[in-house]
Amino acid sequence: MTTHMDAEEFRRNGHAVIDWIADYWATLEQRPVLSADQPGAVAGRLPSTAPERGEDFDRILADLDAVVMPGVTHWQHPGFFGYFPANVSGPSVLGDLVSSGLGVQGMLWATGPACTEVETVMLDWLADLLDLPARFRSTGSGGGVIQDSASSATLVATLAALHRASKGRWRSDGVEGRYAVYTSTQGHSSIEKAARIAGIGDGNVRPVEVDDRTLAMDPEALRSMLDADLAAGIRPALVVATIGTTSTTAVDPIPAIGEICREYGVWLHVDAAYAGASAVCPELRWSHAGWSTRTRTASIRTSGC
Repeated sequence: MTTHMDAEEFRRNGHAVIDWIADYWATLEQRPVLSADQPGAVAGRLPSTAPERGEDFDRILADLDAVVMPGVTHWQHPGFFGYFPANVSGPSVLGDLVSSGLGVQGMLWATGPACTEVETVMLDWLADLLDLPARFRSTGSGGGVIQDSASSATLVATLAALHRASKGRWRSDGVEGRYAVYTSTQGHSSIEKAARIAGIGDGNVRPVEVDDRTLAMDPEALRSMLDADLAAGIRPALVVATIGTTSTTAVDPIPAIGEICREYGVWLHVDAAYAGASAVCPELRWSHAGWSTRTRTASIRTSGC
């Protein structure tokens, strides 16, 4: 009969998992970056039906090596340069373990006072590290919230911009009329996805031309698109500028874009998921300079800090 894992069994198995992860990290450089498995190989190593009985924990760890590991792309490998940084560290893994062990649901202060207040203070620390203005802190008019992904953060910013552009009516009446979202031709696909979910429609996402040399957004092309949409009765809701595009690491000229957003009264969201953490280093803050002071309404997302 299968029983619930007691505290001592959890302690013993937890130590085994930590050892397994530590051994993986220690041998990571010796592994190939990419899996040699063909599509369906991992599924073929799994039973076709769910097991009726549990396995000993040692057997489960052995299955990780035999079944799962051959199909792993090693994102933490020093030779992995695909997509974007997704670095993990010992402290982050241990933090995940503590969070999972507590199992707190932090949707409200009442459901998790410590969860809520630690998040609030920690994101104020992050604002300090990135040298953001005081209004981005919880003690000002702003404050941060941890999202489950950068894509979710884009959706939140899109909904906030739509709320502002519609003067709050969309919450009760739905999306009325046409709104537009603007980002460079190098912008992330999550912007189109957010527009679809928000009811704006990805057909109203305007790909703004970029500089041929830097691949950064052309501010004057943005201005022309805003003018054309306003003349057609389409309401600009959101401009998404990027600090580090996924494909080319291009950095949009935030000060010039921010000035245009201030002039037209459009919400500016800065997608800094790729390179936002660089602002921790004062000598690398050139990419962020001016964006937060050139427009009254702005949001930023970053990953990896």
